[in-house]
Amino acid sequence: MTREEEFEALRPLLFSISYRIVGSVTEAEDAVQETWLRYATTSTQPRSTKTFLSATVTRISIDVLRSARVRREEYVGPWFPEPLLTDPYQDPERSAELADSVSMAALLLLERLSPLERAVFVLREVFRFGFAEVASAVGRSEAACRQLASRARRHMQEGQPRFETDRRKREELAERFFDALREGDVDGLRELLAADAQLVSDGGGQIGGRSPVHGVERVARVLAAAGPPFRQIGAVMQAHEVNGQPGAILRDRDGRIISTWTLDILDGRVQTIRSLINPDKLGHLGPVADAHAVIREKNQARRLPT
Repeated sequence: MTREEEFEALRPLLFSISYRIVGSVTEAEDAVQETWLRYATTSTQPRSTKTFLSATVTRISIDVLRSARVRREEYVGPWFPEPLLTDPYQDPERSAELADSVSMAALLLLERLSPLERAVFVLREVFRFGFAEVASAVGRSEAACRQLASRARRHMQEGQPRFETDRRKREELAERFFDALREGDVDGLRELLAADAQLVSDGGGQIGGRSPVHGVERVARVLAAAGPPFRQIGAVMQAHEVNGQPGAILRDRDGRIISTWTLDILDGRVQTIRSLINPDKLGHLGPVADAHAVIREKNQARRLPT
């Protein structure tokens, strides 16, 4: 097997490690490409290609995250990771666990960790690397990595997101939710939302409100008011798994992406709705709509008599 073939076989794993560390599809792809360049130009053949490449992409991702931290601290409004429609790394025996680890809720929780804690947690707890491999990847002793892992695990457990375990129930509830949203059905939405439901939007300070909406009544009314006008202007809410959870992609009449939506579902209710409308975070999914123009048209449609 050539070096390129070895690398391509491991690319899904490398991307999945990097994405969970940096929370950005584009930056994870860049980190994987940089990993390939380093592997292609190294003069020696590592004993374990998987260990070498995983360590390399981890180090690059830690550096990327440290740089990104400054920008995220200055971010206007709620910050979300770039949405991921399909995780390229698959393990049938751990599919549910891997999906939960890439959820928006889990990635936002990882933001609370230091870059080193985050990298150690991802390698050890998500991808089950041994402590010797983790230590090599992050440049710390095994004892230090055990402490980092313990601290990271404690932080994650304190806010650990919980989801409906029955995937079929999640999908059915999500379908009902998006149907009610399209129709502007306040009562239908109210029945599906948790009492303390929240609606959070990431517009990057460019589009949309900056403050989350809390409570079943307010969330239901905000959503019900938004759905029909979007439908009037030809926008389509396309059901699609996003970050391993039930979600949707909102497209304009020409198929361009306006926003992505993700739902946290537990105990038969929608707990959190996250809408990502920042155009800077949607380009990797395809052509992006002019969100300002779409919202102006939507607001005009809202004022017209039905």
